[in-house]
Amino acid sequence: MSWLKHGYVAALAATFLVAACGFTPVYAPGGTGTALYGSVTVQAPETLGAKDDSDAYFLVQNLEERLGRTATGAYTLDLNLRTRSEGQAITADNEITRYSVVGYVDYILTRQADGMIVASGNVQNFTGYSATGSTVETLAGERDAQRRLMTILADQITIELLTTVNLAEGRQSTEQAGE
Repeated sequence: MSWLKHGYVAALAATFLVAACGFTPVYAPGGTGTALYGSVTVQAPETLGAKDDSDAYFLVQNLEERLGRTATGAYTLDLNLRTRSEGQAITADNEITRYSVVGYVDYILTRQADGMIVASGNVQNFTGYSATGSTVETLAGERDAQRRLMTILADQITIELLTTVNLAEGRQSTEQAGE
């Protein structure tokens, strides 16, 4: 029973510490998530400069799912998407049996009212697929890897926006701006 009391006290103390440091839940009233949802116009997929139009489409689709879809938002999110495939596993016969799809996205969130950049940055990640099956299996694996990568990149962008942007001041938080 004593350990239960100590655990309760520790949890209560942690709550006060988090509150004291200025932590605000992202989706609480007045939080960044609530303020951004439905207020961000994401750049059209065909203008991202992506090598593959479907990659751009899935990235924008995932971002609009997370940030809400609007044509006339208070903010615009401009993106630059780049992807490449890299062979990862090579047999003694010089056959590539596994590939990685690497993606990079540069983003800029701009407030429409005054043109101020409120956030910018870049994210990168990768996914992989096997090339050991039939041609159809390999193509399906590649498409799936690209879709998963666009989901991961959209998640990373959303997390960075929701956790670092200070919309009241129109700039990123000091931790992000100092990087």
